[in-house]
Amino acid sequence: MDIALGCDHGGYGLKQEIIKYLKEKGIAYKDFGCTDTASCDYPEFGTAAAEAVALGECEKGIVICTTGIGISITANKIKGIRCALCSDTVSARLTREHNDANMLALGAGIVGKNLALGIVDTFLNTPFSGEEKHCRRIAKIAALEEKI
Repeated sequence: MDIALGCDHGGYGLKQEIIKYLKEKGIAYKDFGCTDTASCDYPEFGTAAAEAVALGECEKGIVICTTGIGISITANKIKGIRCALCSDTVSARLTREHNDANMLALGAGIVGKNLALGIVDTFLNTPFSGEEKHCRRIAKIAALEEKI
């Protein structure tokens, strides 16, 4: 499983902690930046990570900015992406089980390292339920991408 990573300067420190976690777990990743704490624009890095997931280069993605809001909005502009901004493990579990979310957004200024790593672990290790009602709802979301 390859994980696409993207962040801005506000998420850089937390991304480094997530990279350590992924290495410890033997999970492959592709880092789409940023590469330091110099001020930068999250749409560049959120887009790159989301495109890697949408194109099938990576199975899932994790994007991080200070609040997680801007980078999650960015990721969700890419066709085929279902990026969920999560600040707790229950939301991370349910977005995988119910929405088959393929990307996770985190707010580095909102969640601390320990909680963030718990959210990441939950997101990466929770399978989609495959229940018919959830499949139907995801199909309706996908149809919206074709509408306009």
